[in-house]
Amino acid sequence: MGRVERGCVVVLMLAAGAGQAAPPASRDWVGEGVFPRGIEGPAVGPDGALYVVNFARPGTIGRVSGQGKARLFLTLPAGSVASGLRFGRDGRLYAADHRGHNILRIDPADQSVSVWVHEPRMHQPNDLTLAADGGVYASDPDWRSGSGRVWYVSADGRTRVVADGLGTANGIALSPDGRRLYVAETRQRRIRVFDVGADAGLSGGRVLIEFKGHGLDGLRADVRGNLYVARYGAGELAVVSPRGKWLRSVPLKGRYPTNLTFGGEDGRRVFVTLDKRGAVESFVAPYPGADWERMRR
Repeated sequence: MGRVERGCVVVLMLAAGAGQAAPPASRDWVGEGVFPRGIEGPAVGPDGALYVVNFARPGTIGRVSGQGKARLFLTLPAGSVASGLRFGRDGRLYAADHRGHNILRIDPADQSVSVWVHEPRMHQPNDLTLAADGGVYASDPDWRSGSGRVWYVSADGRTRVVADGLGTANGIALSPDGRRLYVAETRQRRIRVFDVGADAGLSGGRVLIEFKGHGLDGLRADVRGNLYVARYGAGELAVVSPRGKWLRSVPLKGRYPTNLTFGGEDGRRVFVTLDKRGAVESFVAPYPGADWERMRR
């Protein structure tokens, strides 16, 4: 496994001289305070707009049509608060409703919201990633016990647990070819990688990489299979190779990144949600995001 040691991480230095902290690589896409605590779940839709949960207050979804152009998109049904968002190949927006134990399905055309799956056995669905067969993988942390699991929901809405006995499962992403599933365990500060079977089942679950200090939150893959990992409290995204090698860090203005997604004209613009700042930061990556590429196909 790879292991990031505090003393051996290569940190970008200021051009003015070594020994200083690296400057933020990102800039504000949506200014500070536009979103409240709990800003999460960024997802870029087929229309090119960015959708983010909790616009102005919990239980809502905001739409960002350009830099600094954020507005309320819709209010979720009473009792629902979303965290992770993903767009399906059908063009609909899927939301992990952690308070209602639901996965919601939203039609952007008319803003209608329906309960696609209600699963009372879920602790609280947190983040989502969509498989090529139309199914959904959902992380399901139990924050009280520090444990977690992963659910698979088939295209026809049937649910089953495909990985159990994990740490606090949070960020979740598929490799570009869909053959591997990555799960970030927040409190354990590690990422596990599973092999995806023909029936969407998971096997393996080895530790890909561990970090020292700071919890892990959301993650996304680029088209090369590199993982961009939100390190909550560290003020950075870690970029990790498919083999678990730490490649670099991307400094942020805020210390508490919760999640990220790829978008823009060529799929290389990364949008990062920042808790406590209530902002969305952005920078340009070397390669497009895997989700963005799948949506184009």
